[in-house]
Amino acid sequence: MTDLKQLKEALKPFCSEDSLIENCPMADHTTFKCGGNAALFAVPENEAALAAVIRIAQEQQVPFLLMGNGSNLLFSDSGYPGLVIRLGEGFSKIRVSGSTIYAGAAALLSAISNAAAANSLSGMEFACGIPGSLGGAIFMNAGAYGGEMKQIVSSVRTLDREGHFHILAAEELQLSYRHSVFEENGQILLEAELSLTPADKEEVLSRMRQLTLQRTAKQPLSYPSAGSFFKRPEGYFAGKLVQDAGLKGLTVGGAQISELHAGFVINKGGATATDVIDLMKIVQETVMSRFGVMLQPEVKIIGDY
Repeated sequence: MTDLKQLKEALKPFCSEDSLIENCPMADHTTFKCGGNAALFAVPENEAALAAVIRIAQEQQVPFLLMGNGSNLLFSDSGYPGLVIRLGEGFSKIRVSGSTIYAGAAALLSAISNAAAANSLSGMEFACGIPGSLGGAIFMNAGAYGGEMKQIVSSVRTLDREGHFHILAAEELQLSYRHSVFEENGQILLEAELSLTPADKEEVLSRMRQLTLQRTAKQPLSYPSAGSFFKRPEGYFAGKLVQDAGLKGLTVGGAQISELHAGFVINKGGATATDVIDLMKIVQETVMSRFGVMLQPEVKIIGDY
């Protein structure tokens, strides 16, 4: 791998000085608030800059990954040895045209949900409390309360790692439970077209308030976490399996199975990524031995662990 100072210098024309950070603590950029450092962190503000950053990283043979709002990521304590790219404000634009919303990959789901409600459009209510960005939500086909991205995404625009732009229709995205084609093809989401349904504004807002109350009552939102930690096994609910195994409240270091919702792993304070991962392994082993079900993390774990 090339010298990181050399890479940083090459990226300066395409990222602001304060958005190029060496040994960047990823705890500052993820909702878990723990984990190691990225060797270099960069925030390109537009598509041309992003394409240049990727081209330079590849020319200099530096591994890189794209991240959204960091709400479904856990970086191991050993960190990431390459370049972490986070899309800047230029990728956060939201435009409404009739019953269609066009939004950049860095737009927050909460902001898109609010824009939909303001324009009397239904279909985004399920996402109003998900703390992620649109790109990450499509990447993992995020869902909650009976809704998922698959129901509303009609097309996306992407950039591949050779610098070519693509438009993919919904049927090409292979959206299924917590999965999309982007896990395999490595393309980078730039923006999406969302097809919603005209509705009464007050009914949409009422539904959003109702879901917010449910979320607040049932989820441990006062602690750092990455939301539901485990994928739902077919025929089961992950949180119920964890609770029935007697693991609610189990603590390793600063990481804990939430006493409010057993599907959540929370950072009670000072947790390391290793604490979280060790707790995950205990849960997996216990649930497997009790119920014969291997729980898989929904959270993307980056790095060696």
